[in-house]
Amino acid sequence: MIKQMAKDDFIVSKTDLKGRITYANRIFIDMAEYTEEELLGQPHSIIRHDAMPKAVFQLLWDTVTAGEEIFAFVINRTKNGNDYWIYANVSPSFDENGTIVGYYSVRRMPNQSAIAIVKPLYKAMLQAEKTGGIAAGVKVLTDLLGEKGVGYNELIIAIQG
Repeated sequence: MIKQMAKDDFIVSKTDLKGRITYANRIFIDMAEYTEEELLGQPHSIIRHDAMPKAVFQLLWDTVTAGEEIFAFVINRTKNGNDYWIYANVSPSFDENGTIVGYYSVRRMPNQSAIAIVKPLYKAMLQAEKTGGIAAGVKVLTDLLGEKGVGYNELIIAIQG
């Protein structure tokens, strides 16, 4: 079953430097179909869907660990096997000395026309990853970005509208 966020909902979570969940708001808990106790301390990948290219997560981690924010479309899998798409903004959290101490993510309902664009891209990336690993998935994405003449965040923000 595909679940859908409400238009005005925001899923919020925080993780430590290793991606373990340290905070999950009620909407996240409800959408993921886990209890708060089941989520806290677990890797955020607990909700990873097998239809997500690993290359997207590689780009995400490379970006936030470099101290920059990133936007992405992500399909997640709930505890009960349901799926839901989100439009995510992931940012590093800094202490008073400018050191990254964790990560903060706010997700909202994605534009359905954006998902229609992303699905075939992710399918092509996954197919490439099966034979060539993450690097092959990254190449599919970077080739598209080069063809469009845009950066990753620029593309994602543009198709969300």
